[in-house]
Amino acid sequence: MNSSTPSAGVYANGNDNKKFKGDRPPSSPSRVLHLRKIPSDVTEAEVISLGLPFGKVTNLLMLKGKSQAFLEMASEEAAITMVNYYTPVTPHLRSQPIFIQYSNHRELKTDNLPNQARAQAALQAVSAVQSGSLALPGALTNEGTVLPGQSPVLRIIIENLFYPVTLEVLHQIFSKFGTVLKIITFTKNNQFQALLQYADPLNAQYAKMALDGQNIYNACCTLRIDFSKLTSLNVKYNNDKSRDFTRLDLPTGDGHPSLEPPMAAAFGAPGIISSPYAGAAGFAPAIGFPQATGLSVPAVPGALGPLTLASSAVTGRMAIPGASGIPGNSVLLVTNLNPDLITPHGLFILFGVYGDVHRVKIMFNKKENALVQMADANQAQLAMNHLSGQRLYGKVLRATLSKHQTVQLPREGQEDQGLTKDFSNSPLHRFKKPGSKNFQNIFPPSATLHLSNIPPSVTMDDLKNLFTEAGCTVKAFKFFQKDRKMALIQLGSVEEAIQALIELHNHDLGENHHLRVSFSKSTI
Repeated sequence: MNSSTPSAGVYANGNDNKKFKGDRPPSSPSRVLHLRKIPSDVTEAEVISLGLPFGKVTNLLMLKGKSQAFLEMASEEAAITMVNYYTPVTPHLRSQPIFIQYSNHRELKTDNLPNQARAQAALQAVSAVQSGSLALPGALTNEGTVLPGQSPVLRIIIENLFYPVTLEVLHQIFSKFGTVLKIITFTKNNQFQALLQYADPLNAQYAKMALDGQNIYNACCTLRIDFSKLTSLNVKYNNDKSRDFTRLDLPTGDGHPSLEPPMAAAFGAPGIISSPYAGAAGFAPAIGFPQATGLSVPAVPGALGPLTLASSAVTGRMAIPGASGIPGNSVLLVTNLNPDLITPHGLFILFGVYGDVHRVKIMFNKKENALVQMADANQAQLAMNHLSGQRLYGKVLRATLSKHQTVQLPREGQEDQGLTKDFSNSPLHRFKKPGSKNFQNIFPPSATLHLSNIPPSVTMDDLKNLFTEAGCTVKAFKFFQKDRKMALIQLGSVEEAIQALIELHNHDLGENHHLRVSFSKSTI
């Protein structure tokens, strides 16, 4: 497509604009997505928000007169994840359903098109927040900048509280923008308020930008968000008022009932709380809190639209808790695996990045499917959000909540070919210690890996060779200046990094040192 004739490029493809009545063969995947039925008053930022949970949005073209837009994602994988996510759950903008499909274009060239200034400003604002650079154009935020030393804690006030908003609902909404470590809810000046701590101030900045002023439910429960002066929260009890997601060992305190009965009844209010998701209850750690059954964040017209979807992180690997899945379940169904290369140990190491894996079962009759049992529902949710849609051994992995509550071990003498393994006593669990700092270092899969526990005798070349022999392309490497026991290594792709982590985490480097490998949020 020649950028000097942009109009020919984007509009000439009649296919993108005509014959939508189901007679058009589905396009092959492309990182450019074609969006239809977009309301005329929608802003660029709102359209970009549809793509953000799945990865970086690299370009946008709004065709306002035609109620259409083209959104370009950084990678085809991100676009595939997004289309797969929105196929069963139609996203809404301004109460209108939006239809998304692959475009016939492989990239968007918009340099010479008129009226692109606003789209470019919106994209810059978002990428500035994602990359953490300081200046934010005013296109999306009145904040102006991510201040150095800014707090990862947000203070949230909810106005027009016509329906109860629970800690679980807040966790579900805010998890879309990063790992939520702690939440405390309270009532002050007759207003329902919350303090919410992210692992990183950037996530807080991003959530504030996207959510401030939004309604959780139709025309009510408006979020007012500011940065807190606190830089860390101290949670003493895990109950319906406060939660520390990094410490499942905390007592429940005075045994607060989860919801007063009249409040619980309000959740039956038709039209307000009705939704295809397994519900926010699926996001609480399974510590046995009593829960309002069926509590779920709605796909209500005029509500947060895509914001209320269960998901995680700006890079978010969004995933719907399987319709058959059980809220609060800690067992994941993992599908579309490569049956020739996957092992229970490989799944244990990979899913172990996001929680402690207790058991893994690869299906005897269908080896591309497996069940992975995590320590609790919160870890299952994290693993699902971060790993569903990633490529592993040439196939795009899918993870949803399983309808099974536990993974059964084979009975004595039952033929199993070693496909079911119990890892509950493994020394390799990353999150065994309550409050472990590993909880603050949970990042989505990335091409850059963080290496630690390196003995003094091991050189850069030793480590580069180790990864090269594992079939990786090493693009960059650096030791931490302050601490030579740690390093960053950048590989050829995210898929390579995932496979290298599976193969080399806990690799024996000699001198009683086993290499620790995790995904890094930094690049070299």
